[in-house]
Amino acid sequence: MNPMETLVQGLLLGGLYGLFALGQSLMFGVMRLTNTAHGDFLILGAFSSLALVALGLAPWVALLATLPLAWVAGYAMQRVVLNGTLGKDPLPSLVVTFGLSIVIQNLLLELFSADPRSIDSGGFDQLSWAVTDSLSVGVLPLTILALAVAATAGLQWLFNHTALGRSFRAVSDDREIAELMGLKSRQVYALATALAFVLVGLAGTLQGMRTTVAPADGPMLLLFAFEAVIMGGMGSFWGTLAGAMLLGLTQQVGFRLDPGWGIWAGHLMFLTVLVLRPQGLFPKTRG
Repeated sequence: MNPMETLVQGLLLGGLYGLFALGQSLMFGVMRLTNTAHGDFLILGAFSSLALVALGLAPWVALLATLPLAWVAGYAMQRVVLNGTLGKDPLPSLVVTFGLSIVIQNLLLELFSADPRSIDSGGFDQLSWAVTDSLSVGVLPLTILALAVAATAGLQWLFNHTALGRSFRAVSDDREIAELMGLKSRQVYALATALAFVLVGLAGTLQGMRTTVAPADGPMLLLFAFEAVIMGGMGSFWGTLAGAMLLGLTQQVGFRLDPGWGIWAGHLMFLTVLVLRPQGLFPKTRG
């Protein structure tokens, strides 16, 4: 086992998981909403881009076209469906998003069948960069990692340095006081969900370019996103990325030891972090 290759591949896989998890981290950080349909929305994003490619759009044009569609879908979903589930009791949001998960899976099965599919990236997924004589890095996974870091930095900047970010933090800290100060919490929540769905559309499409996707893949992707968010610290963007990196690296080490151990090794690391540091590696601080 080449330690350097394992490290690099683990970080690249962690970048993909980071993109999976950022939307979930954003929704929980602003609304305290646990979206159990998150993985299915990722798959829906992939199949949306796949459908646009089938209509004749170039892959990267299809990706760009998916993002505004994801924004509108997220905004409408929050205003029409999810806002009514928010409150001190988390059960309504869990039940509603679970129902959405079932609807999305069955809709995709009806439209696309259960066959795994992938998005033709025009050969981009075949490109690689020779780091050394014995180590090559795929350009697509490297691009995904760069996008994950950029998205994390962008979200952190948005929250710290913009009026919209201050609105997100205000309704997250105390919705009632924020509303007394003039903020419309339902509008702020809808904007947060729209932004989260853009990240979901981006991550889902890149997953479809990197490997095959099927309508039933959503729960597995949801699990990876949950583990990354919880290990990093609920609501912490850099913590989410760190948790995703740790998850990807642990899985890659497991795969190197035995092909059947990769996913199990990631779950074991998740349980270890929960036992040793239940608040996560870098929990969100208030202030």
